[in-house]
Formats: sequence, structure tokens, C-alpha cells
Amino acid sequence: MREVELKAVLDDWARRAVRLTRAGAVLTFAGRLEDRRYDTPRRDLARRDEVLRLRMYRDASGARAELGWKGPTGYEGGYKVRDELQCTADAPDVLATMLARLGYEVTRAIDREIAQYDLEGTAVRFERYPRMDDLVEVEGAPAGIEHAIATLGIERSAFCTDRLPQFVTRWQQRTGQQPALCDDELAGRARYALEDA
Repeated sequence: MREVELKAVLDDWARRAVRLTRAGAVLTFAGRLEDRRYDTPRRDLARRDEVLRLRMYRDASGARAELGWKGPTGYEGGYKVRDELQCTADAPDVLATMLARLGYEVTRAIDREIAQYDLEGTAVRFERYPRMDDLVEVEGAPAGIEHAIATLGIERSAFCTDRLPQFVTRWQQRTGQQPALCDDELAGRARYALEDA
């Protein structure tokens, strides 16, 4: 599978959600999204610009997990693109134990509240981090991405191929505050390297 996406700061969650639903977008998930990124102690995956991630979706109905791999980042026609493989799992704790026994360690935790929509085959995800700007990610085919951006009503120039660390750095420079991308960072129990986000 191929991931094609753009991101932007989300200026008004409620207003943009109304615009999506009025255009026929379907809410496919609303709840908590927890990512745990893994790498070797020598950061072999990061050196190759690859990501190994265990992702947990939690809502009132329960939880589901995905194990995913992303290949090196590329840029085509103004979009960020990556090869991506993922599968669902019923036992995230077992997967986490397997990864640890294979020599992988958690290099970054990312926790956020999300609302994910489907707009005619394009995924639009609103993300609220513990302490950082809200973001919106639009993923799909280029024409669908452009349609979703127009539907949201956010300036096209606000969307970019930047990675999460670049958004965090801009937020920190603008506010002078220490960001928190996971609950443990917010509580002061952990400190992860920004480049691992």
C-alpha cells in the first residue's frame, strides 16, 4: 500500500467537522489513538527512514490494534508518499512482547484524541495532542486530498508535507512552551527525542 498525505494545523475543530459532515463525510472513528514506535537500540530503522509502529485505537466500544511498517519518505507532486504495510491484531500486549524479545524498544510514544472521517474514499483525521497544536491529516489519492482540503475550507497553503517534529518545533517557537506528544511527557514521567516523532 502507498500512503499519500498532507498535514496542517487545525484552526477550528468543531467548525471544520461541520463542513465535512455537511459535505457527506462519514465519521469512522472517534476516540483515543496511541502509537508506540519501535527501533533497535542503534536506531537502525531510523537511519533507513523506516518506521515500525504498534498503534492502538480505543473508544467506548473497546480497543483494536494495528502493527505497521512505513518505508522511506518520498515526495511526489507536492505530496508526501511512503510505502506502508499494516495488519490488525487482537493482542497488542503480545505483539509488544514479541517486538521486545526481537530486540526492539519503544523510541517514541504518541497519544492523541482523534476524529477520523471518510470523504468519498479520502481519510481526514483531526488530532488533539496533550500539549501542542491540533492537526488535520488528509490521506488518499491527490484529487481526493484536494477535494477534502477544499471541503474543510482551510487555506491550501496551510497544508504541507512536513513531519510531526516540524509542527512541534514551530509550536514551541511560537508559544515558548515545552510540547507533550504523549501522556507520560505531559505528566513529566518521560522525555522522548523529538526526532523520533
